[in-house]
Amino acid sequence: MENTYPRPDFTRKNLTWTSLNGPWSFLFDDANTGLTEQWQATGLPTSTAHHKKTTITVPYAFQTPASGINLQEAHEVIWYERSISDIRTPAQRDLGNNHLVLRFGAVDYECSVWVDGRLYAEHRGGQVPFDVDITGAFPPSAAAAGEVRRRVTIRVRDSPTDLTQPRGKQYWGPVPESIFYTPTSGIWQGVWVESVPRVRVRDASGGTVLRGDVGQGRLEGVVAIAGRPALERCTVGVVVSLAGEEVGRQTGEVPVGEDSVEISVDMRVSGDVAGKIRREAGITDGAWQDGVALWAPEHPNLYDIAISLSGEDGTVVDEVHTTIGMRSISWENGDGTFRLNGKPYFQALVLDQGYWPDTGLTPPSPDALKADIEMSKKMGFNGCRKHQKVEDPVFLYWADRLGYLVWDEIGNAYEFSHEYVERFNDEWSQVVKRDRNHPSVVVWTPINESWGYKNLKDNVKERHHIRFLYSLTKSLDPTRPINDNCGWEHIQTDLTTYHDYSDSAQLADICSKMEGGILARKLNGEMFTDPIRHQGDVVDPGSDHKPGAPVICSEFGGVNIAPAKDTEGSSRDWGYTTASDPKDLLARLERLVMAVVKGGHTCGFVYTQLSDIEQEVNGLYSYDRREKVPADKVKAIFDAATEYYYANVAPKA
Repeated sequence: MENTYPRPDFTRKNLTWTSLNGPWSFLFDDANTGLTEQWQATGLPTSTAHHKKTTITVPYAFQTPASGINLQEAHEVIWYERSISDIRTPAQRDLGNNHLVLRFGAVDYECSVWVDGRLYAEHRGGQVPFDVDITGAFPPSAAAAGEVRRRVTIRVRDSPTDLTQPRGKQYWGPVPESIFYTPTSGIWQGVWVESVPRVRVRDASGGTVLRGDVGQGRLEGVVAIAGRPALERCTVGVVVSLAGEEVGRQTGEVPVGEDSVEISVDMRVSGDVAGKIRREAGITDGAWQDGVALWAPEHPNLYDIAISLSGEDGTVVDEVHTTIGMRSISWENGDGTFRLNGKPYFQALVLDQGYWPDTGLTPPSPDALKADIEMSKKMGFNGCRKHQKVEDPVFLYWADRLGYLVWDEIGNAYEFSHEYVERFNDEWSQVVKRDRNHPSVVVWTPINESWGYKNLKDNVKERHHIRFLYSLTKSLDPTRPINDNCGWEHIQTDLTTYHDYSDSAQLADICSKMEGGILARKLNGEMFTDPIRHQGDVVDPGSDHKPGAPVICSEFGGVNIAPAKDTEGSSRDWGYTTASDPKDLLARLERLVMAVVKGGHTCGFVYTQLSDIEQEVNGLYSYDRREKVPADKVKAIFDAATEYYYANVAPKA
């Protein structure tokens, strides 16, 4: 993991960085005395009354074998420590041209960062990245004596039992069970130190937004700037290329006193240039529209974007490289379709929860993320619902390039409170900002199955919060549909989604009708009807299903295979329904998939799930990613379902 830059979707020219993955000192602080005893100032002690200092392999959580600790125990407060050096060149350091930034992919849940005892940052939110500018720890005077190393100390608090803390599938009980898994505490995505220009282009999280307007054939957006003195003049240049050919550019001065500039670049090409690009990139007629190459799973064309930032004298002080896919999504078509690039598009998705046997939530390598997408496509899926997890950004990098739709989601909490609302609003905003430039992301899903909202029918505050999340998400990104409360009690949504793990006969009946079928499903053993009702009266009209809105079965299936007679079953072999053998699994899969599609109301589905995870063994692949059934046979089933939709359900052009 050390040789691959952790953010390949946003790289700098002359990139200088060093991975900090690997061994760190580590200590449990069960008595929570570290702050009182000033460990950040003195260094981690060799031992406490309860624990000895040990070594952990970052970025793996202490609960995983890959960490070198592998303890499935509850420890609320943990500490990390290691030394780092200044990776800037002498000129960058002495002239103050570059800053030194410590970057964290994700740390679960509350984190404080010190360098040589000085507090540099505090961050809350276990699923999103954050940066720490530590330039002040390495002044030019200190470097005069030679290489200087500084001690980085990190304190993490992650409550094992606080159900208002967004946690996803991390279980709060002593032993994982059912659909819940081993917790993840502390650093679980990569850590690295990077030399960045003092005045620089911000990434998507920092406000740089890039959107392709297919209808106008333009790149639209905002380039955000960091570190700019208030009166210093600077200029932004944007160059757009495809297959090595420049297709558009723009140069504009950033207004004095502002930290961003709007961009609009015409990307349409014609004549010889268009012909050359299409030949070089192999772009067919179906992937070309009015001089623009379209992005879709079948043809994931990406434009290269170079953004330069120049100072007052015209010298380029920063240059970043990223990509954009030109594709349109529409969902308010009035005919029940989800449309990609103007045409009805059937989403055959898989539920992907992103766990691995030795590393838990952390991918064992960047290649493992690419491999999961390739495994999914091999079985005929054209995308996934990334479930209850904010995946490593490398996943979206490969989804963009391999042509893979992604429903973006966040790990939920399980209890509603004022503190939960503040926590969730903040972290969800960071997720949307981080991922909104990726063409592969096509749906936002903030909430799953009313998790954290136990009384939506009677608690108007709970309903107002989901409505607020809808509006918040729209304000950050109006270009994608929102699935407000996946599969459950909708409050304000663009998609009507439903979950049903019934066997095929019952599922076929449910999917064949809206009233009394799709819109009437079981909740905790009792029937509820969408919209939310109380004693037969509609109490929240905003939750009505909008006639003509896309209807998607966003969870179904979950079939496991009965364990062999000589192995233990029970809770360690959990699934929603059970097949007798691989052949029976294939037969059940075909009946379930066709039950959803032949009902005639559904324009997409999410099958549960891609791979086994711990005791939940209802994946199409085993936990270690071995096929349970031949991939080509699974693909044939999903291909047949997709063909049926286009032939019999989708409106004809």
